[in-house]
Amino acid sequence: MADEIATLLANFGLSGEAFIGLLVIVLLIIGAVVVVIVSRPVLDIYPYLLPNARVRARKGRLFDEKQLSEIIESNDLNEITNYLRGFPDYAKYMDDYSLEKSLDIQLAETYALLARIAPADIKKAFVALAKKSDINNIKSLIAAKEANLDRDATINLLIPSGKLYGTLEHLVDVNNVEDIITGLDGTEYSSVLEDAFNEYEESKTILPLEAALDKYYLENLLSARNVPSNDNTVILYSYIGSQVDVSNLKIIIRAKVDGLNYESISPYIIINGHDIKEWKLKDLMEAEDVPSLINGLEGTDYAQILNETLNSYNETGSIGVFEKALDEYLADYTNSICLKNPIGIGPIIGFLTKKEREIKNLKVIARAKRENEFPIAEIQEMLV
Repeated sequence: MADEIATLLANFGLSGEAFIGLLVIVLLIIGAVVVVIVSRPVLDIYPYLLPNARVRARKGRLFDEKQLSEIIESNDLNEITNYLRGFPDYAKYMDDYSLEKSLDIQLAETYALLARIAPADIKKAFVALAKKSDINNIKSLIAAKEANLDRDATINLLIPSGKLYGTLEHLVDVNNVEDIITGLDGTEYSSVLEDAFNEYEESKTILPLEAALDKYYLENLLSARNVPSNDNTVILYSYIGSQVDVSNLKIIIRAKVDGLNYESISPYIIINGHDIKEWKLKDLMEAEDVPSLINGLEGTDYAQILNETLNSYNETGSIGVFEKALDEYLADYTNSICLKNPIGIGPIIGFLTKKEREIKNLKVIARAKRENEFPIAEIQEMLV
């Protein structure tokens, strides 16, 4: 056998030493390939270790069902405020701000935190998410000016968060909505509001301005998601796309209830969602009524969800039942996709979704407690 190998090497012009050297090189190349294959998942996970540790610590501070029940059973807003003072995430705001403003600040700081700690491959999207604070403040300032609120009442509507808070605070004293838009010159929102200004003047309502900001926010969010290249960006892509789907459905449902046609709806719709393609959106906008719209969703998860809610809508006449069902679906869907990646982006998106739900539910409870003896069972039904 040894003689045969020696003869074979001689035929190729290789000495024994040269063959051993070549064999070593081949083994090194194979080893390098194996290392790359094995280490790639580790390299993908490594940037998420510290951020996930931080969000898991905060996730542990979210209210459980027992704590939420205790808040629901509070007698009034003062009891809720005192209860929240026992939790550091909320206590630091309670002495300086109203209950609802404290909740808004906590949520805004959550967006800002995630934008700071998000790994590089998803950071752009979380920076875009954090812009919600600026957009909400702009909408609040426009609404206050349109309602002729005084300076103190207007300041109270603004959340001390976001990159534009200082600018918006200086705009509190301007005369009208047009002056606000002028004061935002040089920001990314200036052209958005300028494009919607004529419709605002014609309609005599601020809805075109608010809708333009909402559309810009979601389009910016869509453009911030990377083309899926790994498990983390695939989940992010689905997460953002599903938010767009739900937003579009809420707009179309509301429009159908109000009897609006395709031309009235289409300027507010965003294409490139997750499950609902552009051609399907067009069909939905052309639907005659809400039942026809739901039928048009056949083949998607949304059809079953909205069909199950249709009887409640027929009984109450409130589109809030559809919006609640869509919010619950979005939260459950997000939770399901996050469970698929528990050591990557999953904990970050999972925490944000649960935090948004907690804040939304606390606001629902706070509004209910403003009314005397609001039934606890009805509060529970309103929660997401």
